[in-house]
Amino acid sequence: MISVVIATKDRALFLQRALESLAQQRGAPEFEVVVADNGSTDGTPHVVAGAVEIVPYHLRRIEAGRANRGLARNMGVSAAAGQLILFVDDDVWLPANFIAAHVAEHRGARSSRVVTGPILNVPDYDHRPRPGAANYSSAFFCTCNASVSKVALEAVGGFDEAFNLYGWEDTELGLRLRSAGLEHAFAWDAFLYHIKPPESLELSIRRTLEKATMAAQFVQKAPSLRTKLATGAYGVNLMRGKLAAPLLPLFAGVASSDVLPKPLVSFARTRLLDGLYVKRLAEEMKRKRDGDEP
Repeated sequence: MISVVIATKDRALFLQRALESLAQQRGAPEFEVVVADNGSTDGTPHVVAGAVEIVPYHLRRIEAGRANRGLARNMGVSAAAGQLILFVDDDVWLPANFIAAHVAEHRGARSSRVVTGPILNVPDYDHRPRPGAANYSSAFFCTCNASVSKVALEAVGGFDEAFNLYGWEDTELGLRLRSAGLEHAFAWDAFLYHIKPPESLELSIRRTLEKATMAAQFVQKAPSLRTKLATGAYGVNLMRGKLAAPLLPLFAGVASSDVLPKPLVSFARTRLLDGLYVKRLAEEMKRKRDGDEP
């Protein structure tokens, strides 16, 4: 059996569409879906309960406690009955051959491997382009679209639940899976659509700051050149952020404008988020070097 694990919190409408797309899978072996509910207060329980009555696969929802993606996915893996764990996010639409494409990459492999596929970011469910060269990713492990054996996950200890904010918990786990000798395969046919409507500047800023905080934690845990390059925690980049810091108020003002040209607003938003990320990353790395408590 294949176990599809979906961590979710307060995204009932997205989750409903993801479950619908799973009901349309073709050519896949028997599979189950485990929804690890990370403390939802919306209609998520009702969505799952309603889907249980109509979907052709085994579906269950587990309570995954406090808001922590690593915890939710660990609990989902523990509850899973399948030998192969397939992670997807709640805000995705899966083409009909998605699960079959993942399984095909594992079948006949000489050793345990991680399989990932193209992630196509689209603004809504009506946009369904075919994957192209720009959708290739060398990322070893990304929980939006990744499969690996349950045995391999358990052998490396699963997700590090100390990554309790947004970002890097899957990359860090991927580093340990790679160190354990797993290979990586990129399956072009295992693509999915990641629904990414425009998000508020406030939400983008919050996620950016959380990701920078977790980046510093990642570097502290695994201070390799690979990790520093991936997170941006290297000298030239940190110095660039320091030089750009005085411009952040200007970028913030332009990025918040409703009257300035959209290309200018978009440029300012990008520079603002980049600057805030590097600034917070530098602050968190200094705090960790100095041994200060959060």
